[in-house]
Amino acid sequence: MAGRIAVVTDSTSYLPAGLADGLGVTVVPLHVLVGAASGVEGVDVAPADVARALAERRGVVRTSRVAPEELVAAYRSAVDGGAAGVVSVHISSVLSGTWESAMLAARECGGSAVVRVVDSRSTAMGLGFAVIAAAEAARAGASLDEVYDAAERMAATTTSLFYVDTLEHLRRGGRIGTAQALLGTALSVKPILTVGTGSIVLKEKVRTASRGMARLEALTVEAAGGSAVDIAVHHLAAPERAAALADRLRAALPGLRRCYSSEVGAAVAAHTGPGLLGVVVAPL
Repeated sequence: MAGRIAVVTDSTSYLPAGLADGLGVTVVPLHVLVGAASGVEGVDVAPADVARALAERRGVVRTSRVAPEELVAAYRSAVDGGAAGVVSVHISSVLSGTWESAMLAARECGGSAVVRVVDSRSTAMGLGFAVIAAAEAARAGASLDEVYDAAERMAATTTSLFYVDTLEHLRRGGRIGTAQALLGTALSVKPILTVGTGSIVLKEKVRTASRGMARLEALTVEAAGGSAVDIAVHHLAAPERAAALADRLRAALPGLRRCYSSEVGAAVAAHTGPGLLGVVVAPL
């Protein structure tokens, strides 16, 4: 780490198990409130806890941003350990106050000469691929500005697509407009969402879950466009559907290099509900 640029992110990147450690990335978790119980994402609160609470309607599920002091501690630890600077890559500033916390923490730690903060304008592996790009650049000896630029470029070129069984959880959390959510409920449609300019946007509506799966696959192939890509397949409490989708995409994408798979954690689960299936496409 000595002399290198350190990379920090938050827990909504949902990097596959072991990848953050392998890349030397520090992950600072968000906080999740399930009913009256509060905990740290990925430590005290698992995706299954949130999925069960939502399915059973056991109280409100909410999330809270990473606190500035938690990020200050991460930045100072990296610099004290010999890092030449820090690039901190985070969930969309539209979806969480974590980016704002990172900006406050960066100012406390010496400003942009020491810490550069990236708004990924996304979440899950839409964020995670930007983190990977930053970490790989840092490992190659890139400067602070170069690592920052690597993360920004990747964040700008990824495509995130998500299928959910209902828009109700997104409506409750204020992540999608009430009118869109009520329309989806009234028509009993199955929505496919994308993350556009940092916000969650309704992309298409289909009538059945099976059509939703087929359309998600087709949109992924369209986004890849026959080019070389990495992809990530996400799910919440739907591992079999995710595995089947990953298998179909391996066969359908001739330019596929790597296919990651991971379950989304509590912070995203709280807003999407069980049954989520998503794909993130990252061009090479």
